[in-house]
Amino acid sequence: MTIDNTFTAAATAAVQNPQQIWGPVVAAVLVIAMLAYVIFFLAALVSVLGSRQSGGMKLVWIIFAFCAPFLGPVLWFLVGRKQDAFT
Repeated sequence: MTIDNTFTAAATAAVQNPQQIWGPVVAAVLVIAMLAYVIFFLAALVSVLGSRQSGGMKLVWIIFAFCAPFLGPVLWFLVGRKQDAFT
């Protein structure tokens, strides 16, 4: 079996069953997206805890981050850190 025949056989198998290719690709993309989200969430928590906000405001931001897991960290980085610079 030559290289051309091997490539042709693999391409034919992929066309006949695209799930064999797209399944692992989608799984890898989802794993990377989840890891990026976890890192983003943890970075927000570390940033809140390291800020100069009062203890009560830190608690509010942490509770908000856990109640709204995506919106909380996004708002912290867009709004909360700017407020922290003015205090």
